[in-house]
Parts: sequence; C-alpha cells; structure tokens
Amino acid sequence: MAGKMDRRAARTQKALHNALMALILSKGYEATTVQDIIDEADVGRSTFYSHYTGKEDLLRSGFQTLRADLAEAQHAAAAKGEGARDELLGFSLAMFEHADQYKQIYRALVGARGGVIAVAEIRRVLSEIVKKELSDVEDDEAVPKEVRIQFVVGAFLTTLTWWLEQRPRLTPSQVNLMFRHLVLNGIDRSNCTASGQG
Repeated sequence: MAGKMDRRAARTQKALHNALMALILSKGYEATTVQDIIDEADVGRSTFYSHYTGKEDLLRSGFQTLRADLAEAQHAAAAKGEGARDELLGFSLAMFEHADQYKQIYRALVGARGGVIAVAEIRRVLSEIVKKELSDVEDDEAVPKEVRIQFVVGAFLTTLTWWLEQRPRLTPSQVNLMFRHLVLNGIDRSNCTASGQG
C-alpha cells in the first residue's frame, strides 16, 4: 500500500513540476501563480500544499533533479573517458549538454522570464558542484577559495546565458571550450601587463 501511495505522490509531483515548466515557458515564472499551476496540473489546492509550501518550494525541489542529472552525466562522461572525473571544472560539459537538451526551459529560467529565485537556485547548485571540484585547490591570501568558486559560477552563468540568448550555432562542446579557456587561461595577459605599466 505504501508503494502505491509513493507512486501516486511521485506522479503528482511530476505533474506539478511539468505544469510549472510549461507555465514558465508560456508566461514566465513571476507571472505564474499557484492557482495557475494546480489548474495546469489538474490537482487540488490541498494536494498541492500537501507536497509544497508554495511555487518557490516547487521550483527549488526541481533542482534536485538537475543535481542528480548532472552527477549522472559526469559519471557517464568519466566512464567513457570524456573528461576524467578529476579534471578541473569537469562539470561544465555535462551542464552545457543538459542545457542544450532542455534549452527552452533553461532560456526561460536564466532569461528575463525566470525570475530571481530560478537564477539563485541554479547558482546554488553550481556553487555546490564547483566547491566539491575545487576542494583540492589550496586557498591563498590573494584569492580565497570562496571567491574562486563564485568567479567560476559567475563565468559559467554568463557564458550559458549568452549562449542561450544569442543562440549562436555552437555545440555544447564548443561553448564548453570557450568557457574553459576563459576561466583557466583568463583574459589576455599582455593587455593586463601593458595597462598595468601605464
């Protein structure tokens, strides 16, 4: 009996997540209400509130799926030898591929229609991943580890947003190379040196 209830709850949660994503695509996150969500999912208000405290809670819970999808994609890439598990910033290709697979949803989430909470949740998921990836990198006085983490996350979100909004014909691998080059090599050092001497 418990298994049947669990399956029913899982179906309801999936229906609510699907409804939220459809509404974000059609009208944007900020304009979407709980009533819109329950109408779209065809569930009762009490059923919604038995699972979530509000639309923010529903949105946040959806990022658990993103975290699991990314971990699975990284594991699969490591098994194929496409970016060793210990490669610095090894999360990036998996994330760009995930964004490419669900580009309409990502555009809605990180673009103007996604709202502050969606971007904050993506930033939080990425910060957790990057923190784990940089766990072996030693801290130093010039650049504390937390600054490095936020720099990588910010650069990734900027690259992702540019790719989704400008929609250039770049594959996930190509945009990943751009991101990695920018973060690992930085800007042109000769320009920095020249301007620093002036």
